[in-house]
Formats: sequence, C-alpha cells, structure tokens
Amino acid sequence: MVLMFIYEVFICVFLAILGAAMGSFAGAVVWRLKHKRDIVRERSECEYCHHKLGVLDLIPIVSWVTLAGKCRYCHKPIGRSALLLEVALAVYFVISYLAWPYGLTTGLEWLALVLWLVMGVGLAILFVYDLRWYLLPDKVVFPLIAVSGVLFVLRAVAEGWTPGIFIVELALALLAVAGFYGFIYTVSKGEWVGFGDVKLGVVIGLALGWQLALLAVLIANLVGVLVILPGLASGKLQRSSRVPFGPFLITGLVLSGLFGQQILLWYASLITPGF
Repeated sequence: MVLMFIYEVFICVFLAILGAAMGSFAGAVVWRLKHKRDIVRERSECEYCHHKLGVLDLIPIVSWVTLAGKCRYCHKPIGRSALLLEVALAVYFVISYLAWPYGLTTGLEWLALVLWLVMGVGLAILFVYDLRWYLLPDKVVFPLIAVSGVLFVLRAVAEGWTPGIFIVELALALLAVAGFYGFIYTVSKGEWVGFGDVKLGVVIGLALGWQLALLAVLIANLVGVLVILPGLASGKLQRSSRVPFGPFLITGLVLSGLFGQQILLWYASLITPGF
C-alpha cells in the first residue's frame, strides 16, 4: 500500500510538472499564432522588448512568481494568462490521470490517456485564442481532429466494434455536434455560430462518442447561461454582445470526457429509482 501511494504521488507530481510545462508551451503558441510566427523553431521572447528568454525565465509557474509577473529585462507585465495556463494544464494533467474513466491496465488505455493529455494542450490554446480574438485557428483544430480520430479508433478496437457498428457510431459522432452546429451555421449564415465551432464539434464527437458529445453540448450551454446571464443582468453584456462559444464547448468536452459516465449514471438514478 505504501509503495502504491508513493507511486501515485510520483505520477501526479510528474504530470503536474509536465502539465505546467505544456501550459507554458501553449501560452507561447497562442502568441506566435496571433503574430504569425514559427511555432516550433523560434525561441520564446518578451512581447514588449522582444528579448530572447533564457532558461531561468521559462521555468513554469516558478519564473512568473519569482519575477512578480514582469519581464526580467524591460519589467513590463507578463500578464496572468501565462500563469493561469500553466496552472490550468498542471491541474488538467493530474485530474485526467486520477479521474480517467477507462482504466489504465492495458497499453491501449495508457495510449488513450496520453492522447487525451495531448488534446488538452490543443484545447487550452483554442480556449485562450477564442476568448481573446473570437477565432478557433485551423492550425490547432485540424491536429485535434486527427488526435480525436485516433481516440475514436482506439475505442472501436477496445470495444470490438464490427465494421457496421463502426460506420454507425462514426456517423452519429459526427452528426451529434458538428452536424447540429453545421445546420445552425447554414441557417443563420454564420451569425449564430462560427464555422470554427462546427469543426470543434468534429473533435468533440470523435473524442467522446455521440452520447457523451451530446452531454458535452448540454454542459457547454449550461455553463454559457451561468456566465452570460450575470453579465446581462449587470449590464456588462448586451444582447448584441459577441461572446465566443468555443471556451464553453471546450469546458463541456473536458467535463463530459472525465465525468460524463458518472453524470449519466446519476441522472439515470434520478429518473429511475433503484437504477
């Protein structure tokens, strides 16, 4: 028991550090995408003085805290979003491991978790980018579609789907969110939802399957109501205000992916006593 506890603590600490590092990377990608810079090869730099950052400037969380959220060279504020991304992905990595609903006894299950973590980095980038500039860039969405597609195939292999079942599940997964939002996009001519939300719907459907994808949309709308209504009531938002829906969909995806099965079981117990 003691060895198992030490093992679990070690894994959680490792994932927290890795997640924080990926949060730092995600923050850099957001900035580079916006300014059309090379995502992979360029070194990180201060967005104000453009000084290339050294190793001591790039230690996740620690650097931000020790520098009091300011650039070491020009002393301009770095912004809290960099710290929040690092903390958020550290938490995401740890909770994903602890709450992983599919078990971790086979190589396929571990691979699925790794892909889920990779997907979380891309989702974090989309979350921040859409929140700031009302756009879900294809350079991030398309790789996420590929990753979610692999997750879909892994689920098919693990559950032993026949080709017929695979085709039906794939069609339902694509229709559940992407088809629905695609219809709204077409009818409203892009006024009610953006086409980026349609593409993100493909990610949600493939990553979760149609049942949990529908739950993700429900959660996204509930979270959206909880965020938007207070803004309308306080006057900070108007009926004509533009609100990015991508962050809500991403929140729904994560919550449904990790806790959707428990939520569905809880709901079933409410409508069917003794379930």
